[in-house]
Amino acid sequence: MCRIVDYDSCYGDAFERLNCEWLEMYFLVEPIDRVILADPEKNVLQAGGVILYAVDQDQAVGTIALKHHGDGVYELTKMAVTEAFQGKGLGRRLLCAAIERFREFRGERLYLESHSSRLPALALYESAGFRHEAPPRPSEYERADVYMVFQG
Repeated sequence: MCRIVDYDSCYGDAFERLNCEWLEMYFLVEPIDRVILADPEKNVLQAGGVILYAVDQDQAVGTIALKHHGDGVYELTKMAVTEAFQGKGLGRRLLCAAIERFREFRGERLYLESHSSRLPALALYESAGFRHEAPPRPSEYERADVYMVFQG
């Protein structure tokens, strides 16, 4: 059974590796991805966000992040589970842990961006309380054509 733990440098490049693996399977790694993934401590953690890992036998096999944009606004981002561990409920566990952190932070707004082709992911987000909305601004991600806000 995997544990959900906070980011720790002992997992090396797991945040980048897991996300690049997922992105290269379904899309492309975009310039904005490279910026965030190259220095997660600076681009996520130091800005008041959090990165979580799903860990199996001391190896990170999944990840998710809450990126703080200021004023209590958080973006749920960089969710990835390595292929061998997909379909085992890890995505849901990571998502629930991230939502719990958002609540602990007393965040005002939690949103995510995704793609309409990722039907299982969209169903997961909807089941967790996310609802589709029109984006307030153009996305930084070329692949994003879905904008959802947490209503829980």
